[in-house]
Amino acid sequence: MPESLKIIADSIAICVEVAGALLVAYGAGEAVYGSIVVIVKRRTFPTERKAVWLRFGGWLLLGLEFALAADVVRSALSPTWQDIGELAAIAAIRTFLSLFLQRDLEKYETRQSLEKTTGRP
Repeated sequence: MPESLKIIADSIAICVEVAGALLVAYGAGEAVYGSIVVIVKRRTFPTERKAVWLRFGGWLLLGLEFALAADVVRSALSPTWQDIGELAAIAAIRTFLSLFLQRDLEKYETRQSLEKTTGRP
């Protein structure tokens, strides 16, 4: 029975990882398209470039969350100390990346909403 649960957990983890990769790929495609539009239309406004970056950052954050969830699912059933250590290291790195990316996104969103309400940068 435990072996079949491990196979099910691994299958779920793979599906979650694939979903995360697809989300990041979609975000990357959207960012490439948005960048091309900004370049072709010769828009040099920093807000338009930042908007592309902001949306891509959101997709990256979502992808990181899915990747972390897959790691948790994979190591949930009878983990070894090595599994726990690897999960802790991976979780720390991904959490670190997520926190700093989230902080940058929130700072930009706050600045952007302030610019809209005041009408100046």
